[in-house]
Amino acid sequence: MAARRGFLDWIVGPHRLSALAGFLQPLVDGGDQHGCFVADGKLVVSRGDRAVSFEAIDAALHRVAPFVVGRVEFWRTAAADAALLAVGDLIALLRLGVDEFAFRKGCTYGTVLVDVESGRVVDVLPDRTSETFATWLTEHPGVEIICRDRATAHTKAVKEAAPNALEVADRWHLLQNLSAAVEKTCHQHRDCLRKRAEEETVTEVPEMAPMLLAPAELPRTQTIERTRHRYEDIHRLLERRWTISAIARRLNLDRKTVRRFRDTGLDQLLASARDRRPNGVLEPFKANLNARFTEAQGQVSGTRLFLEIQASGYRGSRQVVRKHLAALRAGTAEPIRADIPSPRKITSWIMRPRETLTESQDERLLQVRLVCPDISRACDLARAFADLVRHRRGFLLMEWIRQAEQEAPKPMKGFAGFLRQDLDAVTAGLTLPWSSGAVEGNVNRVKTLKRAMYGRASFSLLRTRILIRP
Repeated sequence: MAARRGFLDWIVGPHRLSALAGFLQPLVDGGDQHGCFVADGKLVVSRGDRAVSFEAIDAALHRVAPFVVGRVEFWRTAAADAALLAVGDLIALLRLGVDEFAFRKGCTYGTVLVDVESGRVVDVLPDRTSETFATWLTEHPGVEIICRDRATAHTKAVKEAAPNALEVADRWHLLQNLSAAVEKTCHQHRDCLRKRAEEETVTEVPEMAPMLLAPAELPRTQTIERTRHRYEDIHRLLERRWTISAIARRLNLDRKTVRRFRDTGLDQLLASARDRRPNGVLEPFKANLNARFTEAQGQVSGTRLFLEIQASGYRGSRQVVRKHLAALRAGTAEPIRADIPSPRKITSWIMRPRETLTESQDERLLQVRLVCPDISRACDLARAFADLVRHRRGFLLMEWIRQAEQEAPKPMKGFAGFLRQDLDAVTAGLTLPWSSGAVEGNVNRVKTLKRAMYGRASFSLLRTRILIRP
């Protein structure tokens, strides 16, 4: 009898084959066209026109594993690997999820394939190239729906090997890409927020002869010194005609960081490093200290000022106050930084449902939107797109793309352009219930298995452990 889509051929002892056939026969019994039997010293599972439950086969294998060869040995044998491959071949896989995972982050990657209906791993591929995935799709025809992220390699493989399959873009990845576009918009317009905040925090000083202070200098902090040395190292290697990738490997930096130091002036990098310094306990009281220092023409007692701000809620030490006053006299004190929210914080307020924001968060977001029209427009578009995702209103996607391409800031226009290039998959993702949630869960499981073996397992052993659930 020939199986329609494959067979489970597991070579063990003849008496054990009969026992295994007895366990599996009730699962596939249905007449002459399919069944479980022993022929020529081999176990054959014939499917015919009836689908075989993956969970049922797996449970039966677990029941018979200790009886056949002993449980520990069972997981290590090549027969277990072959058994899982054959069982996967017996299943009529219609809805597939695909994603990559790292064998070694930044170096080598593999691909995990998941049945999004059952959440079970179907197969594991040794790399993430489009050729390998296309070969797998060719050997396993009949896939109707493929859930994926926005990796171009997966898209290319599907178009080559399964052109009739419907691609579904994952909704979580779409929101992640949208969040990145919103955050980039907030970064580009951070100066608008800074100027407005500085205007509001200007302290009025009594009319008197101004005290002449030395010109402000950058404080010699660890962050500023590291930025200065990194800039010198990168430009020294650039003068030697090193490539971006070579410099990144030599200095153990990301290529984006190297590119930013190449294209940005030192003064701008140092100013950014100064602004990144965390707010200390003295920060809320610096405006008052600076005003009192100017009023007294620098002739002021550090102890007296310490007691004044301590009564107002200062919880730091007296030495911090003295150091700040010494920096004012030397002209090296940092300018008072305006209290403006970071781009990431603004993005979190925009991306979260409005009903989950506190009253203060909603008020601060409103202030940001009043200051910068571009951030306000990005907020409106982001919330409209999130509404399409959460309520699966894919039929409105084209209208959203047109609005974003006409009136949105540049990062949002770029996001809209990417959606237009992948329009069919994105529309399906905003319409159908399928997503890559089950795939992401299995990727986390793969990471756990990989780390449990301290990254030393061969691909064959890791793949077997992924395919077989204990």
